[in-house]
Amino acid sequence: MTINEIQDEIIEEFDMLDEWLDRYQLIIDYGKTLPPFPEEQRTKQNLIDGCQSQVWFVAELQDGCVVYQADSDALLVQGIAALLLRVLNNRTPKEIAEADLYFIKEIGLQEHLSPTRSNGLAAMLRQMKLYALALMNK
Repeated sequence: MTINEIQDEIIEEFDMLDEWLDRYQLIIDYGKTLPPFPEEQRTKQNLIDGCQSQVWFVAELQDGCVVYQADSDALLVQGIAALLLRVLNNRTPKEIAEADLYFIKEIGLQEHLSPTRSNGLAAMLRQMKLYALALMNK
């Protein structure tokens, strides 16, 4: 599936839920699907600046694609990270750098987050793109 096909799939999943409490629960459920984050990667270097919660991201290049791992100490943020990984994981650095993540606006996520959570979302996205750009030049 392409990045846009995955985004469209996410939009459809959220369109089935009318209430934002149900949508929050769906996001939290996504977070529970993240694989365990390596304890040795919970370092200050892997911590995302600008997030209210603690959020760790790491990335490596495998077979020409960026493979991310993420975790957070907050369930909602963990779910947001899982959504971002669902869309951008296992993509080429170029695809990630050029991706227009329209699903965030389409599902109304940013407008239903507190300003600090919204800043954290932007910080996670920025870091994922920075990782992709850095790995593109390897």
